[in-house]
Amino acid sequence: MNTTRRDWTEIKTNDSWAIFKIMSEFVEGYERMSKIGPCVSIFGSARTKPDNKYFQLAIDIAEKLAKSGYGVITGGGPGIMEAANKGAQEAGGKSVGLNIDLPFEQNHNPYIDAEHNLEFDYFFVRKVIFVKYSQAFIVMPGGFGSMDEMFEAMTLIQTKKINHRPIVLVGKAYWEGLVDWIKKVMLEEEQNISPGDLNLFAMVDTAEEAVKYIDDFYKNHQLTPNF
Repeated sequence: MNTTRRDWTEIKTNDSWAIFKIMSEFVEGYERMSKIGPCVSIFGSARTKPDNKYFQLAIDIAEKLAKSGYGVITGGGPGIMEAANKGAQEAGGKSVGLNIDLPFEQNHNPYIDAEHNLEFDYFFVRKVIFVKYSQAFIVMPGGFGSMDEMFEAMTLIQTKKINHRPIVLVGKAYWEGLVDWIKKVMLEEEQNISPGDLNLFAMVDTAEEAVKYIDDFYKNHQLTPNF
């Protein structure tokens, strides 16, 4: 018998008490977000610098969304998130930040409305809020976090756990390699998705195309809250 391994029953955890913290994040998120109205989530890298073309593109998209009557939700950090919050706020739209406590990133960006600045400890709670209160999802170039958020939305729509919402991938040069792999490997070789699943998203290059895709969708679908 391995005498160095501790008995599982001797290991003390705070799992039960953590439930109350999780509940409090859901309650506060639901209470505050339900008052904002229709919003679009914009995902993208926290590492994108202001001189990057996608930084300005995120500003342009957020400005156009605000002028179309949408609030903008981001992860509240720097990079693409800052650009999107800036565009929304400067265009007079609602600018929402769902901040997560991370050891390697800066605090929330300065372009979030004070009353729409939320803080989270748990990624999964934050993702629920992103999805629950978004009428559409715009995905700018990003890393693992942006991919996670994008595929979370796609999976929930694919499995009909939420109503169909537009998902727009911005930057064809960035996304085409992934989309080609999805078509060739996921769909054709392994048949792990259906042909219709490719209709869950669109790829565009410009702010005008991104916002038009969302506006066109809601010409044929009712703009209703997810909550």
